[in-house]
Amino acid sequence: MSNQEQFDKIANANGFIAALDQSGGSTPKALAQYGVSEDSYSGDDEMFAAVHAMRSRIITAPAFDGKQIIGAILFEKTMDGEIEGKPAAQYLWENVNVVPFLKIDKGLADEKDGVQLMKPMPELDALLERAVAAGIFGTKMRSVINAANEAGIKAVIDQQFEVGGQILDHGLVPIIEPEVSIGNADKAECEAIMKAEILKHLDALPDDRKVMLKLTLPEKANFFADLIAHKNVVRVVALSGGYDLEEACKRLSENDGMIASFSRALSNDLRASQSDEEFNSTLQAVIDKIYKASVGADAKTQAA
Repeated sequence: MSNQEQFDKIANANGFIAALDQSGGSTPKALAQYGVSEDSYSGDDEMFAAVHAMRSRIITAPAFDGKQIIGAILFEKTMDGEIEGKPAAQYLWENVNVVPFLKIDKGLADEKDGVQLMKPMPELDALLERAVAAGIFGTKMRSVINAANEAGIKAVIDQQFEVGGQILDHGLVPIIEPEVSIGNADKAECEAIMKAEILKHLDALPDDRKVMLKLTLPEKANFFADLIAHKNVVRVVALSGGYDLEEACKRLSENDGMIASFSRALSNDLRASQSDEEFNSTLQAVIDKIYKASVGADAKTQAA
């Protein structure tokens, strides 16, 4: 059964998860970085077609391969689209042996108590049903922590696990992502409060309810070791969070058992104007670097 194969790959394989899930608000920025300016497309349909072309180019590149990339997080419109004539999630698993995830949140609410919760998702059940039908394995949803405010951080983790329960009910594995902003003066304190709240929720889960965590690389190396070791955690992945590729990989390599799930750091040097040869060699170099940082740390944990 492919779902068990996919679970085993995500839980145990060496590699990292590629985040290809920029949504409406961040798409123009992602396209501009790629070298596609806003005046080259008109309206949302053309914009999403342009970003789908970018993601398809990444996914169909020889470098994008299940030997180094174990999963990929898609935006809803990417899930609904096709790659080389095949539904995107199906293409990922069948053609390149990469496990498909779906970004499900609808963006961030306004800041309150030093955090940004997720906006309400009244249509989530319908989206999760579509995701299951499309062959999606798991989901990802992001909140943001901007200050060491206990009430705010508790609200973020409570919401993440509440929605996570809804996702688990559909047979999908949730990636819980409470991002701690890297510019926080009290980042380490935020991480301590957040970890304590996450552990409370993990300890309350039945053995068969398993989640993933996507966390900002911590100030103190191996600070998340007890989360990585928890029986209800499939994997802990790291977001780049605005760190450049060098800094993100350096920090990642210091955290045993964490693997990357980078977005900006993965696609930063890719350009629409590059020839296929340039594009592929640039992507391969970035993938090699992120893989090495992920596996170097992960291999140490597996050998311990």
